[in-house]
Amino acid sequence: MALVEFEVKDRIAYITLNRPEKMNAVNQEMLQSLIDYFTEVKDNPDIWVAIITGTGKAFSSGHDLSHASFGKKGPRAYDLYTLLPRIYKPIIAAINGICLAQGCGLALSTDIQIASENAKFGWPQVKRGISSVSGPTILARRVPLNIAFDYLFTGEFIDAQEAYRWGLVNKVVKHEELMPAAEEKARQILENAPLAVRAMKEATLLTRYMRDYEAQLVATRIIDELSKTEDAQEGIRAFQEKRKPVWKGR
Repeated sequence: MALVEFEVKDRIAYITLNRPEKMNAVNQEMLQSLIDYFTEVKDNPDIWVAIITGTGKAFSSGHDLSHASFGKKGPRAYDLYTLLPRIYKPIIAAINGICLAQGCGLALSTDIQIASENAKFGWPQVKRGISSVSGPTILARRVPLNIAFDYLFTGEFIDAQEAYRWGLVNKVVKHEELMPAAEEKARQILENAPLAVRAMKEATLLTRYMRDYEAQLVATRIIDELSKTEDAQEGIRAFQEKRKPVWKGR
């Protein structure tokens, strides 16, 4: 049984953490699989959107501390966190339950987060005498600093509705509606030109920390490149001919 399952269907890649007996705690094999599968999402032209979720009661309880070893060689959480923003295809997290530490880092590194009402978030590393990568570098850039410190210093959990209030998730749904909601969002995205969607993500992430005029110059260059694509021409023709466009992703 694969610790991370991967399937592509109707241009949607499904990535599923599949270690429910360990609350989908991420060991080295799982981390490498996640890096490999997200690289496949990045490089496979037949994939336009990705959804990541977990089996059982957890999205992921974080790094597997039962095999933790400081200074150990191999992939690190950092490698995953820095890979996802370089994938300009939309990635949706369907957060089905417990989502802690490295699991939170993974979920918040995606583009859209939809949470089950059963979801709980947290960075409890201080309770184990260790620190965090994603808490200080991802959470603390998503919520006011004093709120981030509250959660990081205490290690207390954040329930789904509180996560929604702080903007950590886009939507909270009943547990049984989680995957249908994620798939509905994916299908909404698939209605649009895939290269244009990717250009939106690329322009947003590349310019996020630039000064306004620099950001606008980069975004303009991305628009100019996009205008040369077949899909851009198809979109204009479809508008003029009052018909639904047929996207090809090129």
